[in-house]
Amino acid sequence: MHTSVLRLRVGIIANPLRAVNEGPYNRSSMVDLSDNLKRIRARMAEAALRSGRSPDSVVLVAVTKQVSVDRIRQAIDAGIRIFGENKIQEAEPKIAQIPAGGEVEWHFIGHLQTNKAMKAVALCQMIQSVDSRKLAERLHLHAQRMGKVIPVLVQVHLGDEATKFGAAPEEVPCLVRAICSLTHLRCAGLMTLPPHRDDPEAMRPFFARLRHLRDKLQSLRLPGTPVQELSMGMSHDFEVAIQEGATMVRIGTALFGPRS
Repeated sequence: MHTSVLRLRVGIIANPLRAVNEGPYNRSSMVDLSDNLKRIRARMAEAALRSGRSPDSVVLVAVTKQVSVDRIRQAIDAGIRIFGENKIQEAEPKIAQIPAGGEVEWHFIGHLQTNKAMKAVALCQMIQSVDSRKLAERLHLHAQRMGKVIPVLVQVHLGDEATKFGAAPEEVPCLVRAICSLTHLRCAGLMTLPPHRDDPEAMRPFFARLRHLRDKLQSLRLPGTPVQELSMGMSHDFEVAIQEGATMVRIGTALFGPRS
């Protein structure tokens, strides 16, 4: 379904690589990752079936912010293949130890500054947070130089929080058209990080809105892009997101346990 197919704490760290390897999750009280994964996959499948979709139509992206390399290797052994990172400076040492290859993929899912575009292209197999034409053009330039075609998602800002990033919904069609003109990018779909609500049901309107926007883009029949993927839903609301059409859910806490 998907293409071939993701923050170290500020402070004095005597050995940064050790911090990446050990991480705040590496403790005797760590939850059982395999059991968590089984529960998550069962809930994903049930949510998909309830909405008349195949469980195989939804992909799990394991969010590895502050997750150690050892835990990521455990996740791979448990069957997870796609990992999402929020910051280039944390992703780089992890990917150096667990490079993409075989079935393992890395997605970049955080806000991406243009000065980090080259590393994002070099490190990741998908970039889920393209929110401007300037960033898209920079990614295209580096992908062209590296001889790659990079699948990207357009991040859509659906709330009124000034701290969140993303293109406004009314800007998305023009941005998608611009990406379609860039031969070393492929616009695979949309992503959103809506305002947090404690009640997962309160997230439903945001997820539905992203799906409607995706459907509108598909009706335009833009050349060279399927605009199929919907990356939405996290640990506390992924079932609602799947019911509203998510094809990718980004899950960290429910899988790896709470961060310290």
